Amino acid sequence: MPKKIMLCDDEVDILDITTFILEDEGYEIISTSNSLVAEQMFIKELPDLLIIDLWMPGISGDQIIKSLKKRDIFKNIPMIILSASDKAKLTSIACGADAFIAKPYDIDEFLVTISKYIN
Repeated sequence: MPKKIMLCDDEVDILDITTFILEDEGYEIISTSNSLVAEQMFIKELPDLLIIDLWMPGISGDQIIKSLKKRDIFKNIPMIILSASDKAKLTSIACGADAFIAKPYDIDEFLVTISKYIN
C-alpha cells in the first residue's frame, strides 16, 4: 500500500508539479488549494505526511500545523512547510513543522527530504 501524502498550496501549478513528482515516486497524493478546508481534509484522510505552503489566503500553513500538532493523534505525523518566503524557515520551526523546503525546490533534494520523513 503506497504512503499517502497531503499537499496544500494555493498555487495550483505547484500542486500539479509536486503531485506529478510524488506520484511518479509511487506515493498516493491528496491535495487542496483551499487552506480553509485543509485541516478537515487532513483529519478525514489521515495522511502519512503533510506538505503545506506557509502563506495562503484564509489560514496560513503554520496555523494549520499548530492546530494539528496540539492533538496527540497527529503529533507523530510529519509536517513540512514549503515556501518561497525568506522568513519561513524560522516560522516553520516556531510552529512545530518537522522540516522546511524552500521554493523553488531542487527535485532531488525535495525527494530526499520527503523520504526522510515518510519511509
